[in-house]
Amino acid sequence: MRKGLIAGLCLALVLALAGGVMAAEVRGVTPTTIKIGQWGPQTGPAALWGSVARGTGVYFQMLNEEGGINGRKIEYFLRDDGYQPGRTKAVAKELIENVGVFGFASGVGTSPGMAVMEDIVKNNLVWVGPATGSTHWAFPPKKTVFAVYPNYPDEAAILTNYILFTLKKEKIAFIYQNDDYGKGGLDGAVMEMKAHGKKLVLEIPVEVTDTDLASHVLKLKEAGAEAVIMWVLPKHAAILVGTAAKLGYKPQWVASSTLSDAPLMFNLTKGLWQGVIFGNFAELPDSNDPLMAKYKAAFDKFADKKSDHWGVFFYAGFGFVEPMVEGMKRAGKDLNPDTFVKAMETLKDFKGIMGKVSFAPGQRQGMRT
Repeated sequence: MRKGLIAGLCLALVLALAGGVMAAEVRGVTPTTIKIGQWGPQTGPAALWGSVARGTGVYFQMLNEEGGINGRKIEYFLRDDGYQPGRTKAVAKELIENVGVFGFASGVGTSPGMAVMEDIVKNNLVWVGPATGSTHWAFPPKKTVFAVYPNYPDEAAILTNYILFTLKKEKIAFIYQNDDYGKGGLDGAVMEMKAHGKKLVLEIPVEVTDTDLASHVLKLKEAGAEAVIMWVLPKHAAILVGTAAKLGYKPQWVASSTLSDAPLMFNLTKGLWQGVIFGNFAELPDSNDPLMAKYKAAFDKFADKKSDHWGVFFYAGFGFVEPMVEGMKRAGKDLNPDTFVKAMETLKDFKGIMGKVSFAPGQRQGMRT
């Protein structure tokens, strides 16, 4: 009798422990929900890029209406950081400690991202698709951080090569935001020029707070730059082309993909964006791609038309996060950071509305095209 009772108690204990393991809590994940956070500049000097985060919100609304991911709906928490790293750190802390998110989707800005990457990694949170082409996210690789955006040095090298060998212009200047965002592009242009035994005629920095760029434009003109590569905020790009037009300076303007929302830039510059060459790594807004058409329908249904228009910045919020959603799907019902990481490492030539994305153990740069 006592032996039977002891055996029964032991069995109950084993089952209880097993149940406890099976029911172990995962931060930000419940049987019915997944909490995902994102920061983005809804106000401030980079507010035009804020639509990236709002695009992600519409993407998640669409997914939730379809039933969610493996039966779980996404709870999305967007915070405005004003493109200020100090505020990014504060909102990330709140989302980690108070909201308890499973991870972060996208997030605009190199300096804002750098302000919080250590906290994200330390807390074993997942972060997919930083909306910036900095090399910091993937090199060296971090277990839970997955970069989608092509590297700025790669992009700048491609643009520089295009200017040299397609446009046949050798007097190239580079104007850049004076932080890791701008310097990443500058590095690529410098390296490409050096590879062909050449140098940029001028490298000129811009501070985020600058509002008058007349002296910058005069320096570009005096240097005789035939082509000028811009690695700046949308507002600074508008100021540059506007000031140059007033001064009668007409170089070939070439822009980073961070300025690739052509209709928006055309309107912002009152038509002066005409003829600007820019990099891009996604389907265009009016693409006939079925997936793009589906996302446009989601925009029409869920977006606030008073604050948003359908364009590159908005649907980038879909594209940067598509691999994250695919990873959560592949992780299955047992979603936690470890199963998610393993699932992400199985992505090989994954194709959404951007270029093909691949990850693997030790490989965290998803796209380089």
